Amino acid sequence: QVQLVESGGGLVQPGGSLRLSCAASGFTLDYYAMGWLRQAPGKEREFVAGIIKGGGSTVYADSVKGRFTISRDNAKNMVYLQMNSLKPEDTAVYYCAGDQSLHKIMVVTPGSWGQGTQVTVSS
Repeated sequence: QVQLVESGGGLVQPGGSLRLSCAASGFTLDYYAMGWLRQAPGKEREFVAGIIKGGGSTVYADSVKGRFTISRDNAKNMVYLQMNSLKPEDTAVYYCAGDQSLHKIMVVTPGSWGQGTQVTVSS
């Protein structure tokens, strides 16, 4: 059974940083593209960042490019999202997502995702 469990969310001031973690189980991470999605109150879920199976290539939404970094450790079955220079508009529930197709993650239709972790950016 595929399971993705996010952690690391919380309250942070504008300009601060957070590191989200995603623990994957029930499948072999090596064969999956992984990513992060988010959903702000009153808005649709949107793509944030993605990383290919081997980890050699990443893609980001324009709104987070240069501030967020996605990474993965297949040996530990972990995926991470380092978020720097956070802005109030980054406030959302962040979801870890996995699929054999990175494209499906980018169009917000991944085969698997977690329960989400809340990130709130506020002074």
